[in-house]
This record gives sequence, structure tokens and C-alpha cells, in this order.
Amino acid sequence: MSIEKKINDVITAKLEEGIIEKLVAEHLEKGINKALESLLGNYGDVTEVIKGKIKDVMVKQLESYDYSKYIVKLDCVLAEILQKTALDHKKILENFKKLMTDSEIPKVVKLSDIFEEFKKYVAKKINTSNLEINYDDGVSYEYVTVTMEVEYEEKRSWSSSSFEYANVVFECEKDEDLNFEIRLSKFMKYPWSLSVDIDTSIGSLRHLDDLKIYLLKIKQSDARIEIDSDYLEDDEVEVEAEPEASFS
Repeated sequence: MSIEKKINDVITAKLEEGIIEKLVAEHLEKGINKALESLLGNYGDVTEVIKGKIKDVMVKQLESYDYSKYIVKLDCVLAEILQKTALDHKKILENFKKLMTDSEIPKVVKLSDIFEEFKKYVAKKINTSNLEINYDDGVSYEYVTVTMEVEYEEKRSWSSSSFEYANVVFECEKDEDLNFEIRLSKFMKYPWSLSVDIDTSIGSLRHLDDLKIYLLKIKQSDARIEIDSDYLEDDEVEVEAEPEASFS
């Protein structure tokens, strides 16, 4: 059989199987799918019509709705929010003002000066639940003992670093929650400088007490630290809070 005859037989068989109809149907299906996708897709004409109709119905419904009954509720909610947050905002502004404009920090700050600020902090913030009450001369809480101690960081025998470090520990005998420490560092014969880890973000300003603000001001002013004493103690810190008298 010649090759021409074989080709002719194959074509005849395929035509009898309906290949042309099949191919036309497949391409027609693809064409319809593309047309529908264009018509109904994100940017199709039908999609835009549907979106327009939904928009018209929703806008009219929302515009005609009576919201007046919610106004009173909203007003109460806003009033409650303002009442709860006003004090926080006031505290933020007060602390910001102290950081920016309060008393000037000298170029050299003695550790004894920081100890005095710690004593004020303890007198104001101490938890009085563990304190005894004195009735000898009126009614008052017992005196509190506070200490300050410098702990120098020893260098390794093999270290060639020119830096020195020290931790200054402040402790309150009656309230360990008030204890804290600051870190000092110096280079060779230069003065000591202060390093403090205090969050100064706007949100944290409401939580800063006077002692932290004082330390931040020292840090910001780049004041030098003078270690005028390695150890200080005061056993007569007077608590600011006044107890209620009880003679039972």
C-alpha cells in the first residue's frame, strides 16, 4: 500500500469518528467560557450592573435607618472612656513636663544625691501593710531602713579592657518591691557615667515615678557620676502615709 493510500485511510477514519465536530465543540466551549468570564468577571459588564444594584439598595436602606436610639448609648460609652483615660493622659503630660522642664541636673551628680531621691521614693511608695504603727507621739508608721551599696565589677586577670563597671544597689528593708540597681561605667581615668534601662515610650510615661524621671534626666543630661561613698544607710526614713488610729 502506498503512503498516499495510508494517509487517505487515516483521514477518512477520523472524519467518520466525528473529529471535526469534536474540535469545533471544544473550541466553542472555550470561546463561551472566555466570553462569560469577560462578562461576569471582576470588571465584566454584568458584574458592574450587579454591584450597582446592590449599592443602590444598601445606600438607601442605610440612609433611611433611624440611628437616634444609638446616640445616647454612644455618648455614655464615650463619657466612660474619657473618665477612665483622663487620669492616664494627665499623668503622661505631667511626666513629660518633668522630663523636659523640671529642675536642672548638675554636671556632676553624687551617689549620695541619688540616695536622697531613693529615700523620698521609699517614703512615698512603700507598702504600709507590713509596717508597725507607733502611738508614742500621735499616730504614725514606724521608720524604715534603706541602704545603698556600690558593687565593683572585678576584671579578669587576663583582661586588657580599659573600662570599669559597677552596680549600685538600693534596698528597702521593709519592701523588696522598691529595690533596684543602676549600672555605672567609666573609661580609664574619665568620670563615671550612668546607664539605666527605663522604657521612655509615650505609652510608658504614665507609669514613670519621680525616681525614674530623675534618673532619666541624669542620663539625658549626660551628667557625670561621683561615687562619694561606697555604702550609705538611713534607718529613719519617715513614711508619708498616715495610718488610721486603732485603740482596740
